[in-house]
Amino acid sequence: MTGPLTPARARIESIDLLRGVIMIVMALDHVREFFGAPGFSPTDLTHTTVPLFFTRWITHFCAPVFFLLTGTGAFLSLRRKSRSELSKFLFTRGLWLIVLETVIMRCLSWQFNFDFRLTMLFILWALGWAMITLSALVYLPTKVVTAFGVVLIATHNLFDNVSAASLGVFAPIWSILHAPGVIVSTPRFTVFEAYPLIPWVGVTAVGYGLGQVYRWDSGRRKTFLLRMGIAITAAFVVLRWVNIYGDPAPWSAQRSLVFTVLSFIDTTKYPPSLLFLLMTLGPALLLLRAMDGCTPRWLRPALLFGKVPLFYYVLHVTIAHIIAVMICFAQYGSAHWMFQSPTPAQYPITTPPGWGFDLPGVYVMWALIVIILYPLCRWYAGVKQRRTDWWLSYL
Repeated sequence: MTGPLTPARARIESIDLLRGVIMIVMALDHVREFFGAPGFSPTDLTHTTVPLFFTRWITHFCAPVFFLLTGTGAFLSLRRKSRSELSKFLFTRGLWLIVLETVIMRCLSWQFNFDFRLTMLFILWALGWAMITLSALVYLPTKVVTAFGVVLIATHNLFDNVSAASLGVFAPIWSILHAPGVIVSTPRFTVFEAYPLIPWVGVTAVGYGLGQVYRWDSGRRKTFLLRMGIAITAAFVVLRWVNIYGDPAPWSAQRSLVFTVLSFIDTTKYPPSLLFLLMTLGPALLLLRAMDGCTPRWLRPALLFGKVPLFYYVLHVTIAHIIAVMICFAQYGSAHWMFQSPTPAQYPITTPPGWGFDLPGVYVMWALIVIILYPLCRWYAGVKQRRTDWWLSYL
């Protein structure tokens, strides 16, 4: 049922703009996974090249910023929702994201099959649980929620030496909370948790606290974002230089100055270490400051994507996979490996000889997919602006 037409609610452009920018950058990583030549990790300093390293590294900013702005958006929605209404919405939307990840994205976007031999729990899984957790936290004072998030981010690396295997039957719980790992393993099904919850819940809680900054006047807000962004970035540099705490993989001198710098910024994402989050969230605040009150004409498409991020996310993976299947058929006359479920012993699927584009080809495919997404996202943004159907808040 469609409700009466109402004026579009006011949105904060700088938040939508930054979200849109990271959605575009995120697509680069997923396009590389579908179309890039298989082999070593792009951050493996013994094999990678500088352009390949930075192609992967720049996408590290996406997940932290997305979780941060999810919390910020939740706080800002208190302008039109009561705390109980917000709590209910966060809880139900969190459940929906978990279903979307484990069923729809898994079957219709990532793997194109329904055998469930392997289920990978990615960002929507963690985001769903972060929202469910926030649905309880919203009843607490904002300062308490923010402090809770800071503590989770700052202290979770204290437990890096605790292995899931040492916890016996509680190993799956530890993998869900702190360290990536297999949480279900049977001869028929395997479930792998890639996004442990503790640090991501922390980032979302900090983002909720950030939301109150957008109640301040423009000058005070910009000053805060600038100072905090610089402070967090400086904290990353100092702690990383000390090389004692904050990341399980310390940096080291490499074969050249350039690769030593790469080692310095090659922080751990799974799970996101304290240094990984300082490295990404500090610049994110500086970008929010730079974008505050100013959306350049050439960034307008990113602003559009930022208004419909979940719609964009679901579509970009699906479209990339469909195009990859089409190219496989054109090149080999078959694409059966594009419909298979990998196993932990064989991940990713072994592709046929010659499959994969070089880096320029990956960038061309990335640009093509973003261009395809633009009219689709523009149409959906128009639907959301014209209509007030309840389900539009869930996509």
